[in-house]
Amino acid sequence: MSLFLPGFAAAQDQGRRPSHCIAIADAPGIEYLHKAAFAAPLPDYTVRLNYVDHSMFMLETQGGLRAVTDFAGFIGATRLPDVVTMNRAHISHWTPVPDPDIPHVLPGWSDRVGEPADHHLDLGEMLIRSVSTDIRSRAGGGIEVNGNSIFVFEVEGLCIGHLGHLHHEPDAAQYAALGRLDVVMAPVDGGLTLDLSSMIRVLQRLRSSVVIPMHWFGPGSLDRFVEGMSQDFDIDRRDTSFIEVSLNTLPRRPTVVVLRPSYLTDP
Repeated sequence: MSLFLPGFAAAQDQGRRPSHCIAIADAPGIEYLHKAAFAAPLPDYTVRLNYVDHSMFMLETQGGLRAVTDFAGFIGATRLPDVVTMNRAHISHWTPVPDPDIPHVLPGWSDRVGEPADHHLDLGEMLIRSVSTDIRSRAGGGIEVNGNSIFVFEVEGLCIGHLGHLHHEPDAAQYAALGRLDVVMAPVDGGLTLDLSSMIRVLQRLRSSVVIPMHWFGPGSLDRFVEGMSQDFDIDRRDTSFIEVSLNTLPRRPTVVVLRPSYLTDP
């Protein structure tokens, strides 16, 4: 059963680890944020999000697990990730030839046209699941049902969402399937994905503690998004390409954190 359908809670059964983002659950212990850099050791209960390029992010855990979103085939001069997610609205969000040494490759679409991808990958340290949405047809004029996936990464008590190539506002059942999102990566180009006013409505409803804009093409589209969010969200512009988050260090007021993308190079 797809997580986005009515009655999504049934997906919590079937031997799957329950989502703590949908159901209220205990949080792990508390640690303070420490400034570091890519590949440096992480404090307890902390996740590092590296903005790589376009809509690619790499999530790092304390145990060394690496997950890359919208993987287009190259993240830099570093070892391969353990898991990648992909969306196919445009080739810049996926690769037809992922390295066969990547243990887990999760496409955001199903081989059965129109069916949801319905991923639920339990890696122990991290649970990755998908909530399907539709996309505009690449042939033009039509709709590809369930052609995109919003991927949710449940790690260290956090719920981290990547909206992928979102083309429409989620419906009530999809919002319910997403559950709480503490951190969300949102495309803000204003046209190829969701228009800016609609994207801002989505983010106001999600009310995530941290919003990281992605899929922007120069300062123009980024600045228009930031201006539209500034009334309800704090704005934190950074010169770095990464952020470290834990439950204890989430900002008190919802905040847009602007990162600068950079390919990864091992120290």
